[in-house]
Amino acid sequence: KPGDRAELTRTVGPDDIALFTRISGDHNPLHYDEAAARASRFGEIVVQGGITSAVLNAVVAERLPGPGTVFLNVNWNFRGPVRPGDEITGAVEAREDKPITTLRTSVTRGDGTVVLDGTAVCYTMSLE
Repeated sequence: KPGDRAELTRTVGPDDIALFTRISGDHNPLHYDEAAARASRFGEIVVQGGITSAVLNAVVAERLPGPGTVFLNVNWNFRGPVRPGDEITGAVEAREDKPITTLRTSVTRGDGTVVLDGTAVCYTMSLE
């Protein structure tokens, strides 16, 4: 229902970077080369945006709207970096009811910094 909210928290680790690199083919040195990352504006290794946004996939599929839900459209703004060891929380809030649901989305680091925000439109199908 509109106003319903759900979230999920997890800690991102170096193994997430290695696995995502293998899956996606994203070999950007900012994700695994200490010297290149130190020379960047981030000053240290940062995780891929796909890892940051993946916590929202889990919230949508497992909590709200829940099993049987797929993304139709996402509009996400990446506001800040996530680094290995950061705890991140993905949160969604329903704006419209199923089967087509518009969600307000965000990912926040443990220090309170919003690192991703935006919207997503999902479709939930019955799995019965």
